[in-house]
Amino acid sequence: MGVLAVAKGVNMSPRKVGVVAALVRGRTVEDALVILSHVPRASAVPVRKVVESAKANAEHNHNLKPGTLLISEISVSPGTPMKRMRPAAQGRGLPFLRRTCHIRVVVDGEAREAKKAAKPATVKKEAK
Repeated sequence: MGVLAVAKGVNMSPRKVGVVAALVRGRTVEDALVILSHVPRASAVPVRKVVESAKANAEHNHNLKPGTLLISEISVSPGTPMKRMRPAAQGRGLPFLRRTCHIRVVVDGEAREAKKAAKPATVKKEAK
């Protein structure tokens, strides 16, 4: 059972983000966060945010142990490009595409034990 987190429309090229995503593919979440905090690339910031989001989803929504979380899948796909114009000679504008991407992280881990329900409190009856 995988826990999913997605960041859509990140304003970075998929090739640049894919290089950073390849660094943490298949690692534990703790190792990935340490690696991403020391990578000197701007694309490490959105990847780190998505990994942290997947970790929080796994802990709070799916009741998985935080120490056992493993990045089972991380993928970067191209998003909708933004059409822009670059200034050129003689007052012209040349078109170019500003690339965006979607980052998808799937985390697997070991489930926590379910908490036992509390016993109902016993009420003592007073004698009158």
